Amino acid sequence: MKHWRPDLRSLSAQLILSFVALVLLTAAAAGLPAFWLIRSGLYHQAWAQVGQGSTASQALYQARQAELQSLATLTAQRPTLRELLQVGQQADLARYLDNLQEASGLSLVAVCGSSGRTVAWAGSSIGAELCEGSAATGFSIVTEGSTAGAWLLAAEPLETGRGGVWVGMALDDTFAVQMRAQTGLEHTLLASGQPLATSLMGRGSASVSETNEPGQDQLELNGQRYFASQFPLGSQGLVAEVALEVTGLSATLRSLAWSLVASIVVVAAVASALGTFLARRIGSPLADLAQAAGTMGRSDSPGDLSEALDTPLAVESRVREVTLVSQALEAARADLKRSVNELREEKVWTDHLLESIVEGIVTLDRHGHITFFSNGAERITGWPRDDVLGQTCDHVFRATETDQPFSHLIPAPGRRTKIPVELRDGRHAILAITGARLLPPARGDSRVALVFRDVSEEEAVHRLLGHFLANVAHEFRTPLSALAASVELLLDQASDLSPEELQELLTSLHLGVLGLQTLIDNLLESASIETGHFRVHPRPCGLAEVVADAVGMMQPLLEKHGQSLVVELPAAVPIVNADPRRTAQVLINLLSNASKYGPDQAEIEIRAAVAGEWVRLSVADAGPGVPAVHRQNLFRRFVHPRPSDGKAQVGVGLGLSVVKAVVEAHGGEVGVDERPGGGSVFWFTLPRERSL
Repeated sequence: MKHWRPDLRSLSAQLILSFVALVLLTAAAAGLPAFWLIRSGLYHQAWAQVGQGSTASQALYQARQAELQSLATLTAQRPTLRELLQVGQQADLARYLDNLQEASGLSLVAVCGSSGRTVAWAGSSIGAELCEGSAATGFSIVTEGSTAGAWLLAAEPLETGRGGVWVGMALDDTFAVQMRAQTGLEHTLLASGQPLATSLMGRGSASVSETNEPGQDQLELNGQRYFASQFPLGSQGLVAEVALEVTGLSATLRSLAWSLVASIVVVAAVASALGTFLARRIGSPLADLAQAAGTMGRSDSPGDLSEALDTPLAVESRVREVTLVSQALEAARADLKRSVNELREEKVWTDHLLESIVEGIVTLDRHGHITFFSNGAERITGWPRDDVLGQTCDHVFRATETDQPFSHLIPAPGRRTKIPVELRDGRHAILAITGARLLPPARGDSRVALVFRDVSEEEAVHRLLGHFLANVAHEFRTPLSALAASVELLLDQASDLSPEELQELLTSLHLGVLGLQTLIDNLLESASIETGHFRVHPRPCGLAEVVADAVGMMQPLLEKHGQSLVVELPAAVPIVNADPRRTAQVLINLLSNASKYGPDQAEIEIRAAVAGEWVRLSVADAGPGVPAVHRQNLFRRFVHPRPSDGKAQVGVGLGLSVVKAVVEAHGGEVGVDERPGGGSVFWFTLPRERSL
């Protein structure tokens, strides 16, 4: 029969013997002093936490008081409030105060008249008594019916002789719970030792015992023990109290004391040589293993990690378990190195793939915070990745045309929807969004992936297609109707008409043909731009001849409206490298808009100036001008100015887009500025012909 013999080479046996010896010796030699030091330290930390909570609470109260005073000042300065007081609309004033009180989260808002009577109030009924001088600003105790409550009040006078505005916040149990959430300590408001508001249930029945330090108390409530500190609020006897539960601390200290006593009784004597022997036996190889593992764990860069994984783990030890651990770590190092290389290759491939996708890709956690933001998303929204990571999707994607937040509009997985949003630069866009779930919904860390693209142009084309067709039909019908009427009149009464009447009819025919020709030219140019067949053929040409051709084409239209044209060219008229026909078309479109949007009998100016290697031409009108908010999109298709005076015709919105295409094909720039004295200045640049 074999007798069981313990394997003293096993790590477990050696660790058991060594730790028993070390723990018992430590308990006997340093247990009692350590217990008293720990007890004193824990109590000191607990009181320090209470003191910090008291300081934080005082700072929060001061911040709330300053914030409330600022709200009172802002409320008193609201123009709408003053207007309602001036006209004396009590019902409108009451509704306005209700909306103001609800939006600001205040408990009451009251307006006092110059006679000291309440004009109107919203919220608590104590608003009707504020104007009578029964309450003071700051922290106050206010009796409402038979119940006393704590309030934070602020007042701000209106204009001289107009009364003032009172705003207030009730310091009730809800407020105490909010203070507990902000400071981490229980919160109570007391008056004459009686709680007015508290986050502790049954605070009024608590047993209070004072300590040697002023302002510090110990509470016993429902079998729970608390450390508490008080500080005054205002001058009306209102006191705030913060309390930290220390029941668990006392239980921990009792358990620690019994453990130390039991250990000291059980332990008689253990030789310290066993611990030394064990430390020498296993401490050194374990330290080597820990250092090697720590090197891999502390690698801050991919290069450091690769270097750490390239170093083999070889530790010699007479302890079998240490040898097994060393072999396991070496195998794990090899597997980890292989996995890291595979993950690095997959990450490079994934990064290249995501960068090549033009659509935006965003992932959200279960709280709606952004965890990934692709390059395509940056290009579409204008938001840098570093500014949006960790932000909520409602902050980055601000939905328009609806009161619902963006997070409520996200489509279900596999579905697609279109959501109008406001981009970072203030532009509005329509995003086609497809949703997907990265992990099963049952898991708490599931994420939502959104793939989106900007379909504003497509939506604009769909919406404007009907508008465009209607405008084109209108633009053709109006001159054709005038042409038909003029021709019919000539056919029926040509012999009876005077030369002046004939000239007027012919002028009308000429203007109709000119308008149709301009419209057809713009339609053809727009079609060639859309199909990619648009080309210009620059050659050296005189700027004066180009301007003269355009003026000659537009002169009948200007004469019809009694508009005069002023042309200012440099003394030495430059030679430009441009396509004469298309450049004249640019001037015709700009002059047509200047005549269309400008008043009759007005003056239109054409100016040219040389700026280095470029010639800058401008057409200035006396119209209503183009608001700055519309200038960015003015040269896009289907966009045309809509002034408030109603003079602008319908138009098809192609003229300025053709102007932009022609000018940019020459390498120039086009823009619009505000004209001093009213009106707009449309300008473009053309390259000068370089002299040999």
